Amino acid sequence: STAILPLSSRMAAGYSSWPSAFRLQMRASITRERTTTAQIECVFEGVSRDFFRGLYVHWYRHLPARPPEWILYMQTGQAHYDKDSYKNKYSSSKKGPNICTFTISNINPNDEGTYYCAYWQNHRTSKPQVACTESYTRSVFGSGTKLIVSSKGHSPPANSEILKKEHENQITYVCLVEKFYPEVIRVTWTDENNEEVTDSVVKGDTWKATENEEYSIGSWLTVPVKNKDKKYYCKYEHESQDRSLPTRGIYKILRVIY
Repeated sequence: STAILPLSSRMAAGYSSWPSAFRLQMRASITRERTTTAQIECVFEGVSRDFFRGLYVHWYRHLPARPPEWILYMQTGQAHYDKDSYKNKYSSSKKGPNICTFTISNINPNDEGTYYCAYWQNHRTSKPQVACTESYTRSVFGSGTKLIVSSKGHSPPANSEILKKEHENQITYVCLVEKFYPEVIRVTWTDENNEEVTDSVVKGDTWKATENEEYSIGSWLTVPVKNKDKKYYCKYEHESQDRSLPTRGIYKILRVIY
């Protein structure tokens, strides 16, 4: 059966305190060939070892043109599955103080999609019955890892740079990340305090830059001229590498007519 939130009548674990700065970190993508195995990691940031040991981790998949599906949950030891047929395909385990892994075996093109980890504050253990309930007031989902089935492998960007344009009382920074594979990439802007900047940010869509399935992306940050001495960073996360580019010290000028 397809379900989004696993629910039942019996509570297995409930935490009255919610960790501050609690978030789940996942890689943007993972590329694997047919018949191989993929292992996706979910990193629980901001939780203690004891908290992580006791919590239940849920895993979901979202395949193209289909609704999200709950696959399993696990705490320690054996995982509990939505369908018996999943037992030979998927497995999950915890390692270290804060990492939960999800393994997909014998990969084929039908496995291509995005996989999510999640934690519900009021976890209930038996088979899911409905998709949503008001009793779940706190939850945390990972950003999702896309599984790509391909023999091509991954390749890092051939070029990444920040261009600058001053216009009247504003400065526009353009972050260009070019010719990478696969196309899945996360681009964010942060300030000098490593805080994410979301105001006045425009993220473009990836485009196919070459006939060899290489992709590029651009992201724009606009700030007041009074902030010209402040340093901002364009950060990208790609399967091949992560990188942070500073705005200060750039000499390339973006020649755009507004």
